[in-house]
Amino acid sequence: METRVAIQTRRSVRSFKKKKPDWRNIIEAIHSAQYAPMAGGNFSLRILIIDDSTKIEKIADFSEQKFIEEAKYLAIFISDPKVTKIPYGERGETYLKQQAGAAMQNFNLHLTDIGLSTCWIGHFNEEEIKRLLKIPKEMNIEAIFPIGYPKENLKIRQKKPPYNYLYFNEWENKRMKNEPDIQGRMTGFKS
Repeated sequence: METRVAIQTRRSVRSFKKKKPDWRNIIEAIHSAQYAPMAGGNFSLRILIIDDSTKIEKIADFSEQKFIEEAKYLAIFISDPKVTKIPYGERGETYLKQQAGAAMQNFNLHLTDIGLSTCWIGHFNEEEIKRLLKIPKEMNIEAIFPIGYPKENLKIRQKKPPYNYLYFNEWENKRMKNEPDIQGRMTGFKS
């Protein structure tokens, strides 16, 4: 799949087929997360894969999102704050969040590319999940990703061009007004 198509096709999927994905495909998607930019080139994430259905059910409860139970796998992205805080001080906290987001998006796009889907879960009881999975207190759970095959075929989504929030050289300087050349370049755009 072309990168642009993966970006435009990716979406939050909350309904999965019963077919269990090949765990090796998930490992490959995790490997793609490693290519995200990292402050100082230091990878600050740890990823925990869950395939125990009892634990998945408990995590669904701790997240207050029942659909998570349908997933055959969960990938939990966990940041190690000391990787960025020691070399960068307070600014390291910002870098930690930025690089986690970049890595998780790489992961999402890779899953989309190979026909798997997920939903980025950010609402959960971190303490309960840490206790269940024996994650050290000092670590940060960034997000949970239930993984499976989507029940519906995913198609390219239509989005409007960025004219309403794109500025040039200074705040609110809108240089572009519905440029036809730009619209023609945007796959799937209809005016």
